[in-house]
Amino acid sequence: MTNLDPTTVFGNHPLPRAGAWSPDILGPGFEAQALQLLPDEEGEVIATVVRHLPEKDPHSLQGTPSKPVFRALYIHGWNDYFHQRELAREIALAGGEFYGLDMRKYGRSWRKNQTFGWVRHLSQYEEDIEEAINLIGDDLPLVLMGHSTGGLVTALWAHHNPGRLAGLWLNSPWLELQTSDLIRFPTQQAVEIIGAREPRRVLPTGGNDFYSISLRGWNKDDGEMPAEYADFADDPSLTGWGISPVWKATGRKILAGWLAAITEGHREVADGLAIDCPVLVLASKKSFEGNKWTPDVRFQDAVLDVDVIAERSARLGDEVCIKRIAGVHDLALSIPPVRRKVWSATLSWLRYAVIGRSDFTRAESAELQGLRVPLPEDVQLAPR
Repeated sequence: MTNLDPTTVFGNHPLPRAGAWSPDILGPGFEAQALQLLPDEEGEVIATVVRHLPEKDPHSLQGTPSKPVFRALYIHGWNDYFHQRELAREIALAGGEFYGLDMRKYGRSWRKNQTFGWVRHLSQYEEDIEEAINLIGDDLPLVLMGHSTGGLVTALWAHHNPGRLAGLWLNSPWLELQTSDLIRFPTQQAVEIIGAREPRRVLPTGGNDFYSISLRGWNKDDGEMPAEYADFADDPSLTGWGISPVWKATGRKILAGWLAAITEGHREVADGLAIDCPVLVLASKKSFEGNKWTPDVRFQDAVLDVDVIAERSARLGDEVCIKRIAGVHDLALSIPPVRRKVWSATLSWLRYAVIGRSDFTRAESAELQGLRVPLPEDVQLAPR
């Protein structure tokens, strides 16, 4: 699967080009535009911004305001791309103008001549983020959003760019290696030594593919679907999210130079960051540690150590809220009862961190004066 042409996923959709918005593969209400970045040793480099247009989205959520009062820029994790339509719709409901960023050599931005996801330093992503902000504009307060590796990237960017964010939203951020305290430091040292000498060396990886399997829907190994799932049996969390097997493939190779860049970022987080805006960290309540598939995977993080996420999150800044919810690694792709808790926590935090701030005068618009923060049981969920 990893040898396929990354552009074939577009089918009849042309690849996004620089300087113009074009229809995106996510369908009506979503458009994409490429960003030309500085070339590297592999040649041309681009990033891609996807924007959500609620007025053109047939599945926009009821009550979505017509005039946004903040902007949100979302950055995906490793071996991923932006595809979370519901996330865009929930942020729009909260008064946000939503954008997703496919970083260099991922998803819409990956090209045949490029090593998938390759960077030598996480600081290279500064260009991706800056160019994206230049495109979407800075006339509204900005909320940066990151999942997994994207959570690490956005946390570091927020630390290095004080005064520029209204808020930072992190979904299961990868803030530390998922190893025991006893072997974490020597593992980091070994990775950094190998990464400096042989950056393209493929490192052996363990683990399982349970998380990816969970995103394909309820399967035969789950057994009979519980009766309490009947009301949302047609939800994509149980029928499958339809994620591109080219852009999010199994069996990706881990290169030493890339992992060394990650451990360098982890070391910076461990030393403590000084993020000066409100931070919301969402993480699962438990990590899945089994070596055999069980339906419990749907309520646990099968990728990262969630207790380490919580511990490291406390080092991000002075105003950090940590919310634990029993769901999968990308909590936005969990089953509906879990997602309702995610959106409720997110909307409540946004009202506090962004809309309710005394210096945020745009929130005084009549349209948003009565903005309702949905309770967990009445948060809206939209079709895929």
